[in-house]
Order: sequence, then structure tokens, then C-alpha cells
Amino acid sequence: MKKVILLLIFSIAFVGCKSKSVTNTKLDIKSEVAIKGNWSITSVTYPGSDVIKVTSFDLADSKCFIGSTWKFVSNNNKGNFSLNSASCTAYSTPITWYINKEGNFVMKILDEAKAKTVKAGYILKVANQTDTSFQLIDRIDVAGKMTDVVYQFVKLN
Repeated sequence: MKKVILLLIFSIAFVGCKSKSVTNTKLDIKSEVAIKGNWSITSVTYPGSDVIKVTSFDLADSKCFIGSTWKFVSNNNKGNFSLNSASCTAYSTPITWYINKEGNFVMKILDEAKAKTVKAGYILKVANQTDTSFQLIDRIDVAGKMTDVVYQFVKLN
């Protein structure tokens, strides 16, 4: 009987301490459908951008993302993006993405891997969404101060 009671107490404690996911997976279908299609980043802005270099998505200088093209497919949450700035190394990769009910854009860069094997990803805030533009906002730490990096997207077609 003691073992049953201890097992019950342990089970309750374990369930009570269960960690929550960092990102909610309940989708915001309306926001996802609104960004379906082909887009380009027209600007990347943040305080101190003239003196501070930011590496976006652990890939390249944030300025290399200006002019990049992005494709979002909302019915299967797949897509891709390509960096094509003449002053930067060309890069193209498939992605998987979704927008949750909290307005978070959650993205994994797939390269040659399958989505389920990629453990790391990026969480950005969706803002100022219209039919022809939207922003993704990344929060980064610059010298101990949280700073917004704003990626401005415009629809290509």
C-alpha cells in the first residue's frame, strides 16, 4: 500500500512539474493565410544599426537579408528563402514555419535535414500585417539591453 501511495504522490508531483513548451502550437490560420505567397525583405532596422553588426538567423549579416526573397506556403507550413545580395554570399534553404495564437512566427531552417530532426529554430513576433506587407521582429541582447530587429516584408505578387 505504501508503494502505491508513493507512486501516486510521485506521479502527481511529476505531472505538476511538467515543463511547458516555449511556443504554443495552436495556429493562427488567418495570419498564416495572409502571408501565403512570395515576399521580399525591403529593410532590416534596429537601434545602432550604423555601428552594430547583427548576424541574422545565425547565417549572415542582417544587411544581407535586404532584398532576400521568401516563399510561404500556408497549407503545409513549408517554404524557402534566398539571400541574393551582390555583396554577400548567396544562400538558399527550405524552411518550415507557423504562426501561433500569440502572434509568434516560429521557423526552422531545414538545409538538408527533415523538420522533425531539426531541434533548433527561431521565434519572431509578427507585427503590422496587411495584405501587402508585414514585419517580423526579433528580440536580441545588445550589451545587456534587449533590442528589436525589425524585418520589413513586402509582397511580390
